[in-house]
Amino acid sequence: MAEEKTVAQKLFGAEDSSAAALNKDKLNKHAALAIRIFHTPVLTLKEMMFPAISDFANRFIGAVNSYQTMYLVMVLRVDMFYVMAIRTLISIWDVLNDPLMGIVYDRTRTRWGKARPYLMGTPIPYYVSIAAVYLSAIFFNNANTADPRKVIYLFVVFFLQETFATIYNLPKGNLAILMTPHPNDRIVMGLIKGYADLIGGQIMYATFNPFMDLADRGLIKIPLSYYFAFMAMVACVIAIAGNMGLAVGTRERVILPQKPVMFTKSMFYILKNKYSLRQFIAGMCVSWFSKGGYDWDVVRQRDLFGDTLSTLACETPRTTGIFLSVTLVPLILRVFGANKRNGQIFLFFLDSVRATLQWLVCGHYIKPDFKGKNHLMFCIWWAFFMFINGMDNSSCDVIGGELGREIADYTEYMTGERPDGTQGILTGFISRLSAPLNAAFTIVVFKWTGYNPSLGYGFFRQQNVTTYKRLFFLETASGILPGIAGIIPWFFYDLVGEKREQMYVALNERRALLAKEPPAELEMIEEAMAKGEE
Repeated sequence: MAEEKTVAQKLFGAEDSSAAALNKDKLNKHAALAIRIFHTPVLTLKEMMFPAISDFANRFIGAVNSYQTMYLVMVLRVDMFYVMAIRTLISIWDVLNDPLMGIVYDRTRTRWGKARPYLMGTPIPYYVSIAAVYLSAIFFNNANTADPRKVIYLFVVFFLQETFATIYNLPKGNLAILMTPHPNDRIVMGLIKGYADLIGGQIMYATFNPFMDLADRGLIKIPLSYYFAFMAMVACVIAIAGNMGLAVGTRERVILPQKPVMFTKSMFYILKNKYSLRQFIAGMCVSWFSKGGYDWDVVRQRDLFGDTLSTLACETPRTTGIFLSVTLVPLILRVFGANKRNGQIFLFFLDSVRATLQWLVCGHYIKPDFKGKNHLMFCIWWAFFMFINGMDNSSCDVIGGELGREIADYTEYMTGERPDGTQGILTGFISRLSAPLNAAFTIVVFKWTGYNPSLGYGFFRQQNVTTYKRLFFLETASGILPGIAGIIPWFFYDLVGEKREQMYVALNERRALLAKEPPAELEMIEEAMAKGEE
């Protein structure tokens, strides 16, 4: 006789049909199919290209957004205090709308899948709201940093952007997991997406410095506001087309239960995922951290590198390293095998050593007489260290991305559900709650550097060695300590080797069972017909 469940087990316990709880005899009914699923790629090259196009477009607009604070402060001319205040208020709204979207997303079941329906319409309002940010300086062309019209306009636009970002980003981030149950499929797709991501980002970075050089020399008279408006419009048009193409050109192959569990249960599934819970705690410990909320990469390119040619010489080695890094992925995977945990820890250790040496060696040459030999040596060493940084890029992306997907798969294995949206509420909740602290810390860090944005960008324009040394610290080594907190959970990640394979086989057996079992209503009809015949 089955043991009666307590109220707590009924509300918060895992499903009886989870792969970890199902009777082995029942699971073994589809063992051969499950093993074949684990070892057989299913994605076509065409299907892998659609996510790549989407990532290209998203990275393009992401590169534009990397200059956003500079745009708001220097081009639109809004005081930094108001920028941080708006972002804090929007983060509070994010706390409220994230749970709603998480619940709705987890309960979505359609003939087109769970994630794809959201990608057919939401990219349009989402990217239009992004473009509206970069059109604002054309609408409000004045030097009043406290203009209430600017502040209200930005608040409304960011409010709309955050609302549609929640509806769009959650399904977009989970689509790869639903497209294929095969881990190597996801790894190959991740590599292709990585290249598309890199190319999309380089478009903005490759045009910004030449534009600034030509403007500084008076060779072009186009206002910076028009440059940002044009780049944002182009990026958003490509992003809308790319993401809607992703929705139309892909399939969701992972079989999910047709009836999702109640919200009160899925909300607590993170407690059954020891890996996700550890990452949640680590994230909580470093959610306060910020590099100052300003575009320090722009400062580096304009103030420390100088003109376009110097920037190109300094940045090209890293770009080259990223393109070459794909050749190291098979080697890293071969060395560490299925133990991606150790691979992730090893790569983080290498990158921390690189960042520390880069800070010490390059920072040594930031002196009052920065021009000439000191500047040359700074650029040479920077290029060398950034080439090393680029060489581990693909390996970090592939291993880190797949570890995250394995954690999501582990949740389904343990609980019988994929509460990607609901679980995202908990993992993202702490960063939303700490947004005011993060904003305050941003202002403190910004002031700590002593950087004066009113002076504009130009080679060593601040004329302050301490300012540039502090900025260089933010750029290179400041992320090591928060990174250590983020990497600690991987030391306790033991889902490796045979244990990992057994989990995936059992998970695929359950998915095959779900696909082949008749609906409950059909079983009831067949049972009633059988009784009538008797």
